[in-house]
Amino acid sequence: MIENRPPSTTPLPTTGSQQTASRRPAADPGGDQSEALGFLNDPASYGAAVTEVQRIDTHGAMVFLAGDRAYKIKRAVHYPYMDFSTLEKRHRACARELALNVRTAPTLYRKVIAVTRNKDGILSFGGGGTPVEWVLVMKRFKQEQLLSNIAAAGGLTDEIARDLADTVAAFHHTAPPPSDDTLKGAESIEWVVVENNQELAEREDLFPPVQAARLAELSLDQLARRWALLDSRSESGLLRFCHGDLHLRNVVLLDGRPTLFDAIEFNDAIACIDVFYDLAYLLMDLEHRGLRPLANLVLNRYLQKHDDLEALSLLPLFLSARATVRAKVAASLEKIEDDGQAINERRDEALSYFNEALRFLSPPPPRLVAVGGLSGSGKTSLAQALAPALGAAPGAVHLRSDVLRKTLAGVDEAVRLPPSAYSREAGQAVYDSMLAKAGRVLAAGHSVVIDGVFARPEERAAAEALAHSSGAAFAGFWLQADPEILTSRVEQRRHDASDATAAVVRQQLIYDLGDVDWTPIDAGASIKAVADQARRLLNLPD
Repeated sequence: MIENRPPSTTPLPTTGSQQTASRRPAADPGGDQSEALGFLNDPASYGAAVTEVQRIDTHGAMVFLAGDRAYKIKRAVHYPYMDFSTLEKRHRACARELALNVRTAPTLYRKVIAVTRNKDGILSFGGGGTPVEWVLVMKRFKQEQLLSNIAAAGGLTDEIARDLADTVAAFHHTAPPPSDDTLKGAESIEWVVVENNQELAEREDLFPPVQAARLAELSLDQLARRWALLDSRSESGLLRFCHGDLHLRNVVLLDGRPTLFDAIEFNDAIACIDVFYDLAYLLMDLEHRGLRPLANLVLNRYLQKHDDLEALSLLPLFLSARATVRAKVAASLEKIEDDGQAINERRDEALSYFNEALRFLSPPPPRLVAVGGLSGSGKTSLAQALAPALGAAPGAVHLRSDVLRKTLAGVDEAVRLPPSAYSREAGQAVYDSMLAKAGRVLAAGHSVVIDGVFARPEERAAAEALAHSSGAAFAGFWLQADPEILTSRVEQRRHDASDATAAVVRQQLIYDLGDVDWTPIDAGASIKAVADQARRLLNLPD
């Protein structure tokens, strides 16, 4: 039963940097930091080996790059959502940032030390005198290692995306529950939605009022429809102390592995959230950068690690909320830009996020696409090519029988299984599991692509029946190719979930397939040609 609960009238928590970055701090709230800044800007402060100091400024911090270290201090500011106005508060914030980020980046975050004034008046690191500032010391990395810069250079690969999904999934698995006084359930996202709508309405000069009102209406409707689910997920432990600011600029490639850093430390309401809302920021960021296939890969890989298919119904709301937040940030920065070109760029950026936020809230109806054929026919390649363009952002869930077989056996997908795992009974269990999962995806309003041999007529019929019972459109493709092509392809596989060999293909070739009424496609062509044909048949964009 849908609970059409209106937003509450309880006071909303203050927001973080990604929410209202334009709000000005109080005038000189934290005293004069000039003496500490002079010390940190001076290469001599770091020893003879350092000849240059580079400085990076944000609205809440200053980072000094010296040698192989980065030294980060908090600005003496007091925003509604972030208070660093006293030395004691900055000390606590540095210590908290260290404690939170060693969860994901223990080799990056080192320690918190004081800049002290000694008896002779000279400043030094960690001396015995009076602290004048607190510094978070980090290992320095090259800016080229940030995933945002790797993506901008076209270097974000499928392998990095898979590793990133694994990293996020592992982090969410171990993330602790929030404190007792943190907003729980639907209220943990309600305040974001309400504040988003309020702030968009204040910028009629930028965001068209009719469209802004439509976004508010749709987002509140989604919130009401998902209220009970959000509460239930919170009660079951899926609201945790997450990262809170999980986008590509806060992920760095260290020792070849994606490493999360710079988690929100200054406002628990931003970080204590549903794990899928944390993931949604990353998916939205990839989507905004035009990297839908990678966003789809991250989503599917994450769902392999966390069987959280019901959360798919939350994606329209979560993705829209994240995009709206970014629209507000760009609008805030536009107001404080001085250069005409920069102002126009900020406005364009804000409208781009705004339009995406609207689009996320109007997802297309779910579809079920089944891809069948003998081993080596390219089923998985076609399914992976179709999934990003199918259904709601960031594309369809891809369920592969070979992977599910390994999951049911409790082994890694690259582990070869014994013949007993391929008995008729075992195969039935795999297809039952795949269709059960597909049903959960469709029930969440999301599209799904399933791939398997589907050699038996009853297996194909069951897939079609699932689509019809779920009210979803159905399309079935049957891939076929010459035996030589099939055997050649399976012999070339390495580190794949499929255990098929040339002998398995020869055995499949004598199967009695019955009447195959799925759309046949010549799979002997290139994967691009096969995918292009399937897209045309599905009326999907190239």
